[in-house]
Amino acid sequence: MFDPDVYVDYRTSLSLVGTVLKYIGLAPLFPAAVALYYGESLLPFLATTVAMVAVGTALERLESDPDLGNREAMLFVSLSWLAVPAFGTIPYLLAGQGTVAHPVNALFESMSGFTTTGSTVLGEISFERHSRSILLWRQFTQWLGGMGILVLMVAILPQLSVGGAQIMRQEAPGISIEKLTPRIRETASALWKIYFGFTVAAAAVYYGLHLAGVAPRMDLYNAVAHALTTMPTGGFSPEARSVEAFAPIVQWAVMPFMVVAGTNFALFWYVLRGDPRRLTDNSEFRSYLLAMGVVGAVLAVLLFTGGGLARLPTEIAPIPGNVENSLRQALFQTIAIVTTTGYASMDFNAWDPSAQVVLMLAMFLGGSAGSAAGSIKIVRWYVVHRTMTRELYTSVHPEAVRPVRLPTGPVDEDTIQDVFVFVLIFLSIFAVSTVVVFVDGLAQGLSLSALEAMSVAIATLGNIGPGFGIVGPMDSFERFSAAGKLYMVFLMWIGRLEILTVLVVLTPSYWRR
Repeated sequence: MFDPDVYVDYRTSLSLVGTVLKYIGLAPLFPAAVALYYGESLLPFLATTVAMVAVGTALERLESDPDLGNREAMLFVSLSWLAVPAFGTIPYLLAGQGTVAHPVNALFESMSGFTTTGSTVLGEISFERHSRSILLWRQFTQWLGGMGILVLMVAILPQLSVGGAQIMRQEAPGISIEKLTPRIRETASALWKIYFGFTVAAAAVYYGLHLAGVAPRMDLYNAVAHALTTMPTGGFSPEARSVEAFAPIVQWAVMPFMVVAGTNFALFWYVLRGDPRRLTDNSEFRSYLLAMGVVGAVLAVLLFTGGGLARLPTEIAPIPGNVENSLRQALFQTIAIVTTTGYASMDFNAWDPSAQVVLMLAMFLGGSAGSAAGSIKIVRWYVVHRTMTRELYTSVHPEAVRPVRLPTGPVDEDTIQDVFVFVLIFLSIFAVSTVVVFVDGLAQGLSLSALEAMSVAIATLGNIGPGFGIVGPMDSFERFSAAGKLYMVFLMWIGRLEILTVLVVLTPSYWRR
């Protein structure tokens, strides 16, 4: 029998990857039903289901140890988040529509979907260029990845419940995992039910605006499509102009759902059980709202005074001097960026550098731990702030004992060290990636500014979606080289798993006795 404390039982990990593929392989049947309704080809989706179920069944037959060690959990999670997006390329390739018919572009789009990044290589987003079913598959991949494909597997598969805590810890490696129920499987199930419920609520609100006659473009297809990418903080849209394509009332309606999506879903579990104070008294949640409020207020002032606009598109209502439009654009883009949803209510390439720099800084914030949001996350910045405050105090009062506290209790020193290590590694990879993107842009004849290159790096590593300049919210990442896009795929992969899970697997010491 393999000893998980000594070396890696990769057969166990591969066998579990097979189990994931087999069951996720049923997901393409949803867009297949849409294709049937609209009279579109079923082949891309049925072929994907057959391929995933066949390969998954074959991998499942590998001999494996029923005990899942920590190393096996890391390998299993890392490989699953590579394998599922890899098979997710099949519908794009078989459909043969647009830029995603190229293998590298298909992998980029699929990884961006499942990791809920929202960056895209689609050169043209329209129903004339792409079928409704393919665009809905693109939306659905984000919904599957939002709460976590492995959290879903833990919720529905008894064989994964034994190692469920380790799997969830590696898939969403925040500061801590809050066990809501005695059994981890029930916890995973509760989180997915909350996630599903909010998705249904979002679709109902969006479509309700259409039925009320105030949002004529938000038909049932668009309502479902956007609900599928609001709650996972994904940001894909079947509309080329993102949420700008809809009436202002829709943009106001989307904002609260983005806020919910960036909130720790465990807090809603307590609210549903009659304890709303667990949400309102939560210091991370209050810090999260405060961060968005401050950034939104700064941007609103800049846009209202006209100082935040370098140029103004003629097709939208005037912003300078318009309180509602200034506030809506500022709040919407702030919430979309902080929660890493990546929707756009306007092309913020029209903003001047001062407003863009504020938005750029917001990309490093992220939502709450236990949410669908990416980037560094508010809870880590909260720990960093509290630790720095403590160090300043104890430098004057060395005899004082001031523990750093979270809503769940005091934070031990090991956890504080982990937070600082993560932030340092994140910023280091961001810096290196900025240089890589800039060099790749030069090789492709792209004259990237420093802000554009940095935005590409943080947009992919932080799973945010759009950046500035050629990768703005109304543009795409298509013009980068194949090698550059593969590097961005790597950034999205490690960013979704919060870096350390993948990096540990890639170290030689991980594989040694």
